[in-house]
Amino acid sequence: MDVTRDSSQRPDHLPKALPPALPERSASGSSPLAKVLRTSGPADSGPPTTPLAVLPGPAGSSADPRDPLEAAEPAARTVQAAPPPLPVGDPFPVAEAVPAGMPAAATSRRPPRADQALRERNAAGLPGWVALLALLLGTAAVLLVLVRDGVVPHWDALPDLRADAVRASGRAEVTTRSVAAVTAAGLLVVLALAGLLANAGGETRVLTRWGRYRGTVRRTGLVWVNPLLRRRRVDVRLRHWRSEPAKVVDRTGTPIVVRLLIVWRVKDTARAVLAIEDHESYLREQVQAVLTRTASILPCDSNAAPGPALRDGQWFADELTRALAAEVAPAGLEVYSAQPLALDYAPEVAESMRRRRLADLDAGLRTVLVDDAVEAAALAVRRLERATAHELDEAARSALMEHLLVAFVAPAGVAASVPPPAARAGRKEGRPA
Repeated sequence: MDVTRDSSQRPDHLPKALPPALPERSASGSSPLAKVLRTSGPADSGPPTTPLAVLPGPAGSSADPRDPLEAAEPAARTVQAAPPPLPVGDPFPVAEAVPAGMPAAATSRRPPRADQALRERNAAGLPGWVALLALLLGTAAVLLVLVRDGVVPHWDALPDLRADAVRASGRAEVTTRSVAAVTAAGLLVVLALAGLLANAGGETRVLTRWGRYRGTVRRTGLVWVNPLLRRRRVDVRLRHWRSEPAKVVDRTGTPIVVRLLIVWRVKDTARAVLAIEDHESYLREQVQAVLTRTASILPCDSNAAPGPALRDGQWFADELTRALAAEVAPAGLEVYSAQPLALDYAPEVAESMRRRRLADLDAGLRTVLVDDAVEAAALAVRRLERATAHELDEAARSALMEHLLVAFVAPAGVAASVPPPAARAGRKEGRPA
């Protein structure tokens, strides 16, 4: 039922709250407002209305003695909380009503989502000593076959390993069987050499084949992997990066220059290599974006208006670290800290902001000095009255307070004169002193 397009005699929409007082019921048990709703027919210019449907209650429950509008109050709240879609062609769309006491939904930017299937895993490999052993065995097998066939000349100092036919003929005899053995041993040697890699500490190898991720080798030292896989070296050591001076604006729109020190490392090598093109360039761009967004939250200084500022405490660094870590996590990077090294105003506004800061400090210092001088003068007057056991009148007390204030506040070496009370009274009345 579209209550927003009803043009009958009843209200356009159900109210959010009941009126202060409903009309009294008649003897038949229905209110005058309900009678009006029943007697209003389709003679109006608007479309015909649909009466409210009465839902049957549970078995054994009595009829609801309330007015139909009272019974429809929960339904009206439900309709307002989630309004039905408007008919096609309605020229007057109705905005959704936000329930009272419900805060507006805060829109926040979500970091990019990473591919959940792309995660680092250990690659299949063998210890390096296995490949070295295979290399030695293959080399020994090739030499043995060549010696038995007489290809390698015999040395008298070494045992005679030649075959009987070669020893009898005195020349080399190469057979098909020896060629196959040398070929197999040579392939074993080439395979052992091609799969060897030396993995230094703090480095890993990301293995791929035809663009598909096959695993990461984090084992240090000599390792043998499939020689048909492509290997990419990734540095996983803890690194720091000192950014260039970045020009951003604070909450008041004042340009500032910030330099940061980022401590980070590669946590997921699969995402760092395959999820993005260059993880270092990605980190630099995200640092600039996060710095711009975070610096615009608070002013750089809070001299004029008391409150939090970018220079106060560790909030700026903690917020930078949190936001930057959330942005670079989908790329497999981990940020430990983002500390501001320098936080200054831009050169075009640095001088004016320095004068403004000095003026604010001077005003605050003057206020403190005047307050201290007034307290010291009042204390001196009270001690003088206590010491002399004589209470001064209002005029004498005011004159003494003025002399003491001038003596406290006036710069050193400057003689300040205070007019007498008669002269001050004459000035107030308009007479010359």
